[in-house]
Amino acid sequence: MKISRTSRLNGEYQKEISAILRRLKDKAPELKGLISVTEADVAPDLKTAIVYVSIYGAGEAETKRSFEILQQNAGYIRHELSQVMRMRTVPTLTFRMDGSMVYGAKMDELFKQIKYTTPETTDEE
Repeated sequence: MKISRTSRLNGEYQKEISAILRRLKDKAPELKGLISVTEADVAPDLKTAIVYVSIYGAGEAETKRSFEILQQNAGYIRHELSQVMRMRTVPTLTFRMDGSMVYGAKMDELFKQIKYTTPETTDEE
């Protein structure tokens, strides 16, 4: 199976951005919650990249604040990425919330609430 250059870059960007975010949490203590980079989608021309993140915070306000801090530090993250990735161009990063994890957790809860009952058998003989 042939893997395209773009898909390899997506994986590398995802891994490196995750490492940069771990270091950023040490420098920015107001960045709270568990932050996970779920996907990186780099454009074929390497000018832009959409980074999908999932943030588990103590509450909705903390999650939103952490996401805002990520957006504010996109330039710093791009700079750090340029130090690690030896490429001519480093894409402009756009962060987006990935709701698939929250959606999956919600669906799991709904499935747990469903009670499986056996149908009653009737004797019609």
